[in-house]
Amino acid sequence: MAVNRVPVLKRCRSLGMEPHFLGINKTSTRQLRRSNRKLSEYGQQLREKQKAKFIYGVLEKPFRNYYAKAKKLEGMAGPNLIIMLETRLDNVMFRLGFARTRKEARQIVGHKHVLVNGRQVNIPSYLVKAGDTIEIKEKHKSSPRYRMILEATGGHLVPEWLDADAENLKGIVKELPKRDMIDIPVDEMLIVELYSK
Repeated sequence: MAVNRVPVLKRCRSLGMEPHFLGINKTSTRQLRRSNRKLSEYGQQLREKQKAKFIYGVLEKPFRNYYAKAKKLEGMAGPNLIIMLETRLDNVMFRLGFARTRKEARQIVGHKHVLVNGRQVNIPSYLVKAGDTIEIKEKHKSSPRYRMILEATGGHLVPEWLDADAENLKGIVKELPKRDMIDIPVDEMLIVELYSK
């Protein structure tokens, strides 16, 4: 399996984004040395795609597949793409506050700790639907790991399209999010322009 081993803060600096979008509270004092050259149109489009891939932890081929599916759905391809990425199970776990980062959420799902509507799901890319109930398995709820996670994520705001019950490590997808409910710094229209060339 391919793993991105670039240091997170360095990658955030190069993409011009804050690490808190990844659930990381650190900030870097180092400045990225930039040349005075203006970024080309293609460079801007590529940067937006790299940002989206980096935030959600998706590699190129699955990302392209998401875009192909988003194009077939009704509505605009750009917002559809972001909504699909946002409704991935690993991202929903992160948004509910049951993981400190999306990488940790991906690991929790992969280790078979998660039930969706009472059934075990160990696929991080599983797309949740409105009305789905997501919870940690009963035997893992008392684990000190989740106590530490809840302490770390206690102050995080759960998005309005989700309903989290931190005490019981359970959450409900009230509705599918709309683009304006998603707070990531990506201009998805540039991604659409990049893929439509």
